Amino acid sequence: MTKIHATALLVAASPILASTAQAEEVNLYSYRQPELVAPLVEAFTEATGIDVNVAFLEQGMVERLKAEGMRSPADLVLTVDIARLSAIVDAGVTQAVDDAVLEESVPANLRDPEGHWWALTTRARIVYASKERVGPEEVTTYEDLADPKWEGRICMRSGTHPYNVALTAAYLHHHGEEATKTWLTGLKNNLARKPQGNDRAQVRAIWASECDLSIGNTYYLGKMLADPEQKEWADSVNPVFPVFEEGGAHVNVSGIAMTKAAPNRENAIKFMEFMVSPEAQEIYAEVNYEYPVAPGAEPAPLVAGWGDFTVDPVDLAELAALRPDALRLVEEVDFDG
Repeated sequence: MTKIHATALLVAASPILASTAQAEEVNLYSYRQPELVAPLVEAFTEATGIDVNVAFLEQGMVERLKAEGMRSPADLVLTVDIARLSAIVDAGVTQAVDDAVLEESVPANLRDPEGHWWALTTRARIVYASKERVGPEEVTTYEDLADPKWEGRICMRSGTHPYNVALTAAYLHHHGEEATKTWLTGLKNNLARKPQGNDRAQVRAIWASECDLSIGNTYYLGKMLADPEQKEWADSVNPVFPVFEEGGAHVNVSGIAMTKAAPNRENAIKFMEFMVSPEAQEIYAEVNYEYPVAPGAEPAPLVAGWGDFTVDPVDLAELAALRPDALRLVEEVDFDG
């Protein structure tokens, strides 16, 4: 268990406690890494005097919250990907939050219609294109990726990975089931190798001339540029922001939700409001190269330098509902086979 104060990150010897006697604190379960969360909660504590106790989890958040029930010490959960946010809500371990500050700061398509989860940042799922072997404007849409001209030239991670399932769900939303199955088949035929590795591994493959295009989240480019061992990979590609025909670039989110138990509900709401403030939005965007959701908050200069793009306006709650069908289609075409 980790307890984060305004001035230090301390490892506590025992789990966080749900005692209502512990005033001026808020308890958070997080799938996000400590180095991303620390500057945010330290800024919150400095601004409010409220301590934040953080349990960093690698997996099993839903199971843990269900087992704890109304005895859970957690007030909030912090995670990434619409799939995880939806799974937490579907498990019945969250509560709706009706808050004017959140409603003003988070666009309607980036939050749960009932107020159970709220996006904090977005990341676009884009194309990384070889600077040497792919010319400007050669790929402009997600639909283009199934064009036979890319045969043997695309690298991807598993089609069943949540990031790619979300992209497939977006394609399904725009084009329907048959067209999506055809697209997945065409995309599979264009792969240079079986899906493998993570998003960074695909950029490395482009650098190594194993392929010319890959699909990945925007923030990985910032992370690779900041890593001396990976900067050369990142320097070998251009970030390309494709769009859906008659749509925009697909985005996913990091987000926050209040647990059903929430023993420190008022402090939890203060933390949620802080997380959509311009200060927190810019801290969050800076440390992980993501895009703020709140109006007026600016992305990091490096991220802004990648250029403006049109965000697909689809409601992410709709995409969450389509994910089971999207996964089924990925498996039907044996995408990873």
